[in-house]
Amino acid sequence: MNLPTNRSCPPSTVIPELAYPDVTEAAAWLCQAFGFVERLRIGNHRVQLTFGDGAIVVTEQRVAPSGSIQTGHSTMVRVADANSHRERAEQSGARIVNPPADHPYGERQYTAVDLGGHVWTFTQSIADVDPADWGGEMVG
Repeated sequence: MNLPTNRSCPPSTVIPELAYPDVTEAAAWLCQAFGFVERLRIGNHRVQLTFGDGAIVVTEQRVAPSGSIQTGHSTMVRVADANSHRERAEQSGARIVNPPADHPYGERQYTAVDLGGHVWTFTQSIADVDPADWGGEMVG
C-alpha cells in the first residue's frame, strides 16, 4: 500500500499508542533505554518516537471519574481511505466510537472498538502539514 506522506504523522503503517503518567519522562526513558528517537513533540501530552522504520506514540495516561487509571493503550493504523475502511469495519461488527473526521494536522481519522474491547484509530493522510502549523514541534 502506497500511502501519502504527512510530516505530522509517522510514516509507519501500524503505530502503537502507549499511555504513561508522565509523557516527557517516558519518552526520554524509552529513548535512553531502548534506543528510540524522538520525532515530534505535541505539547506535554504526546510524543512520537521512531525506531528504524517503526514508530510508537507516547500518550498521556488518564484517570477515570471513578478514580481508576485508564491505560489508554490503543493502536493506530494508516489506511488509504478512512471512510470506506470504517464502512467495512462497521459491517463486520466493530463499534465505531468516533466517526471519520478531518483534523488540522492533515489526517482523517476514526476510532473503533473491536470484539475484544481493544481501541483502534484508523488514519488517512489527507494533507502534508508542517507540525508547526498546529502546535507540534519537530525534534528528530
